[in-house]
Amino acid sequence: MVPAATRVDTAELHYDGHVYPLPVLEGTEGERALDTQNLRKDTGLVALDYGYKNTAACKSAITFLDGEKGILRYRGYPVEELAEKSRFVEVAYLLVHGRLPAHRENERFSELLTRHSMIHEDMGQFFKNYPEHAHPMAILSAMVVSLSSFYPELSQGSPEEELDFTTTRLLSKLRTVAAFSYKKSIGEPFVYPRHDLKYCANFLNMMFSSPVCPYEPPPVMVKALNVLLILHADHEQNCSTATVRLVGSARVNLYASIAAGICALWGPLHGGANQQVIEMLETIYRAGGDVKKVIERAKDKKDPFVLSGFGHRVYKSYDPRAKIIKKSCMEVLDTLQVKSPLLSIAQELEERVLADSYFAERKLYPNVDFYSGIIYQAMGIPSSMFTVLFAIGRLPGWIAQWKEAMEDPEFKIQRPRQIYTGPAMRNYVSSAER
Repeated sequence: MVPAATRVDTAELHYDGHVYPLPVLEGTEGERALDTQNLRKDTGLVALDYGYKNTAACKSAITFLDGEKGILRYRGYPVEELAEKSRFVEVAYLLVHGRLPAHRENERFSELLTRHSMIHEDMGQFFKNYPEHAHPMAILSAMVVSLSSFYPELSQGSPEEELDFTTTRLLSKLRTVAAFSYKKSIGEPFVYPRHDLKYCANFLNMMFSSPVCPYEPPPVMVKALNVLLILHADHEQNCSTATVRLVGSARVNLYASIAAGICALWGPLHGGANQQVIEMLETIYRAGGDVKKVIERAKDKKDPFVLSGFGHRVYKSYDPRAKIIKKSCMEVLDTLQVKSPLLSIAQELEERVLADSYFAERKLYPNVDFYSGIIYQAMGIPSSMFTVLFAIGRLPGWIAQWKEAMEDPEFKIQRPRQIYTGPAMRNYVSSAER
């Protein structure tokens, strides 16, 4: 059940000689909103808000985000603490169930992840029918929506038990599908999940192990992957999460809603941004590494070039996730003894941007995508898989948001309004008279 927001005041709309009261609601962190649910009914007006920049489509108890102060919390826990002390599987449980698991709950959740890690053998045939260089995100979305046929919703047991089965099935199988799609793209045989490895280590093993080359996931890579997935686990009502809620509002099953979220995440303005950062850094490197010239291009209004990895729709200060990822990036490259020219370029670029008033005035700071691609590259993960990793990380948040929407008695099928700007009414003219 979603906690109710508190009514703290009333605003007034003066329109057409009338005064209309608009309740002011407040959330637990002091966020305030005008309740406009009766606006059209009372006044005949609708609110025009391109991109929903000022519109709250729901109440939620999952994630708190303050873009001005650079705060991100899952169920009240600062993301910095979770990234430092927790593991992705535990954070997934927290997001879906609203609480950190007790020891026995954690053990059972891990057991279910292991049990559900395999995919149906018939699904393996799907991979063979995709073109050799099919993008992993295309495969991922199609395979997830297919899961609804192979694994229909359970109808026995308690609601929480059913949720655990569905959640762990999705979390575990998405990881396997992702690794299989990578193996398909490079023409190597699939590596099946192992019961003796934890979530992140298992994924790395399926990615990089082969029949002729045994693989032992380096601890620093396992730790970094846990951190990256935790930092991507939820982020309030972003494009893909809003898509999951929108599709789910038609009472679509969880698998189809998640598949829609994956498709939304695929876009370069959302989950594909870290791939764009790597491509930008590689372009700078090939051009001689002149960062100063790149800065000048970004400031030139006549130049269409835009710096990737800087600025955020919500954050107007340094993205708290970016600070954590930068630290993790240094640890991974140092431990693996990877000399990355892209890291040097990224560091110089960040330093120059932060020191330049042009960017400070526009509140352009490094975001979560700026250093994440460098870590993935150092780990040997190709850029085509970056968005797939984002999807694996975001999955617990999508599940939690879908569940919350289904349980919200106030939630309705989402149907935005519009302001029509086409031709006024006109009569049909036959073709002979046109």
